[in-house]
Amino acid sequence: MVGGGLAGTVFALKLKAARPELDVVLIEEARRPGRGLAYGACSPRHLLNVPVSRMETGLIPRFIDWLGERPDAVAEALTESGGDLASAFVQRTLFGAYLEERLAEGRAATGNGVRIVRGRAGGVLNGGRRAVVLEDGREIEADTVVLATGNLPPAAPGGRDGWFYDTPIFVPDPWARDAFDGLDPAAPVLLVGTGLTMIDVALKLHEHGHRGPMLAVSRRGLVPKAHKGGGAWPEFLSQHVGEAPLALMRLVRAEVRRAESAAVPWQRVFDAARPAIAAVWSHWSLQQRRQFLRHVRARWDVHRHRTAPRIDAALQGILSSGQLRVMAGRLSGFAVHGDRVEVGLKPRGGGDQTFSAALVVNCTGPASAFDRLAIPLIESLRGQGLVRPDPLGLGLESVDTALVGSDGKASDWLFGLGPLTRPAWWEITATPEIVVQVDRLVARLADPVADAPAPSPESAAAAFLDLGAGI
Repeated sequence: MVGGGLAGTVFALKLKAARPELDVVLIEEARRPGRGLAYGACSPRHLLNVPVSRMETGLIPRFIDWLGERPDAVAEALTESGGDLASAFVQRTLFGAYLEERLAEGRAATGNGVRIVRGRAGGVLNGGRRAVVLEDGREIEADTVVLATGNLPPAAPGGRDGWFYDTPIFVPDPWARDAFDGLDPAAPVLLVGTGLTMIDVALKLHEHGHRGPMLAVSRRGLVPKAHKGGGAWPEFLSQHVGEAPLALMRLVRAEVRRAESAAVPWQRVFDAARPAIAAVWSHWSLQQRRQFLRHVRARWDVHRHRTAPRIDAALQGILSSGQLRVMAGRLSGFAVHGDRVEVGLKPRGGGDQTFSAALVVNCTGPASAFDRLAIPLIESLRGQGLVRPDPLGLGLESVDTALVGSDGKASDWLFGLGPLTRPAWWEITATPEIVVQVDRLVARLADPVADAPAPSPESAAAAFLDLGAGI
């Protein structure tokens, strides 16, 4: 098991429970495995983007029961939710602590627990014997290898002034420990991207005493919407699998209008669409997927991947104060003058502007173009023809969780979980979807049947029923 975040941790624990005789090895370089980037590189002010009820993994104790034993830690969230812990939005660090604790118990299990190897995987041997090779030279023999590398750091935005991304004014990874070291609290900051990462960074800076102006820029200037409770809407999208992206978006808009006329929040319409997303995506042609990504994805994401009410309130506060501005536009160039950079901007609708910044922070979201990423492990797999990046730059191709090689065949020993399998699943960053993936792979490995038919997109989608609200 390569990767000790949510997917890797839950998979290792569940596989060990299903097959206690197996030597389950989890390779993770972090000092505190189990947390991963999402629940480790965050501050106490960062909240989960979904309520507690959507974070269950099937581990014992349940997350909600574990939280119930920590009333002081959830007091503020409980107040906001009217005392209902299931609908509360709690700190991300709590979920990280929960996973870390479950993994520690699995590691210390009587007899043969999950074995944790601390290191970074640098390659895979697949000749006379099979093994994962760590960057320090150690080799971990394996019959089955599962990759759960999670979200990767963002790639540089690109453009003609690529030299700028090598200067200290540019912050390539906002989650790096030294990302904001030495920043003058009154200095202006440019945030490239207007999604969830931007919100996290802007609020983090504000709450740490930053007073300077912040400008967030993206091509469309769209910002994620907030969760809203109440109401229900019936599943409707599965009846339209096979229709084109734009036709389906018109359908969703029509359902939103119907819901609003019935006093049901539009959020319930997107939740009702969720079970059919995998089937819809799998039936689209390459061109249709490209059409969706180009014309629809940005608007879909800001409605689909939402923020906790408390986070949205804080965001609206710094927007209304004027400290944070959001612009739809493009970066046109950089001119460094001492410790500042003049950033050329082309707002949507025409005209030219500049913004003088002390830092330019990359908030564009995780990189996923595996054909270009120089990651030693992926390069090793790609060089051996064991994996095949998809043509849209979303991740690695797979059939269900079995990774596809350069020959177009699904592997019987190399698997992937989580965001790197986005080409086949599309929506595969949230806990409910990842748990579905994990459970399907655990079931396959716990009771392998040599002549079992390959899973169909419909069977994968069927497992997503009733996933509930939010990201």
